[in-house]
Amino acid sequence: MAPYWHLSGVDARDRPVEPLRRDGKDGSMTDPNFTRPGAVDLSALASAAEAPAAGAASYVVDAGEADFQALVNLSAQHPVIVEFHSARDARGAEVSNVLAAMVNAGEGRFLLARVDVDAAPQIAQQLGVQAVPTVVAIIGGQLAPLFQGTRSREEIQPLLDQVAQLAVANGMTGRAQPVPGAGAPAAGASQEQAPPADPRFAAADEALAAGDYARAVEEFDKLLAATPGDGEVIAGRAQASLLQRSLSFDAKEIVEAAAAHPDDVAVQLDAADLEVIQGEYQAALDRLLGLAAEKSADEREPIRVRILELFEVIGRTDPIVAKARRRLSSLLF
Repeated sequence: MAPYWHLSGVDARDRPVEPLRRDGKDGSMTDPNFTRPGAVDLSALASAAEAPAAGAASYVVDAGEADFQALVNLSAQHPVIVEFHSARDARGAEVSNVLAAMVNAGEGRFLLARVDVDAAPQIAQQLGVQAVPTVVAIIGGQLAPLFQGTRSREEIQPLLDQVAQLAVANGMTGRAQPVPGAGAPAAGASQEQAPPADPRFAAADEALAAGDYARAVEEFDKLLAATPGDGEVIAGRAQASLLQRSLSFDAKEIVEAAAAHPDDVAVQLDAADLEVIQGEYQAALDRLLGLAAEKSADEREPIRVRILELFEVIGRTDPIVAKARRRLSSLLF
């Protein structure tokens, strides 16, 4: 009997692959990145660069039937992009190169696994692959088809963004490890080391990694009680709080409600949260500042609090925040 690979919620023997949802129920979060060990950066994926320079880390592996289950298991820590290809398909080479460059530019946000359908036909057959190239994502054991056939860089980037968003929405904050011998710096080579994790944040980071954002907020609150005004703690709490709120988000419903109820403060706060999650910082701040300008002093307070929190998520030194802070000051004083 041919082997099959266990994916949570998907039996590859007799069930179709679930499509990647774009209705916002995936949480529509952006990619995880670490400004300090364990912290979550909600900024959008940077534009992918070309293939990494010599000595740069690679996050691309060749996969076969023997190690495919290990890739599925890794998807509990970070998204795994699987590219089904064939050496007989000359058109797919360009897609392979572009996809590898974009994944490597993510620096561990994803692992790209390349499966040669000629060498590993059982994987392709049991996952319903009918043509090459075919690219899917595995996120927490769930399959999400991305595309089939050739695609341009501009078409692939939004799909990777969706994968990153879905991963963070499910509390997946892990990073793929560079592939040994594939461009990663050699052992003992001179390289800049990542700063050690601050032990103060251990409990909060553990909660973030587990997707328990409510507990992460509580841990940051404890740190704030001990070190009031600590900018790093304030920023961490703001990010955890945004992640906690996002768990109940349905992006489609939020967008529709915001359009139908432009004066509803709660609805507009959700809409601004969603925009920040999607990297639309200017739109989010414009939305809330415009709303604050129309409200009385008492009604402005929850808007002011949310704006200040979003400043921390976006980053205090961001030019967008500096400009918005001046606008907020003019409204309040």
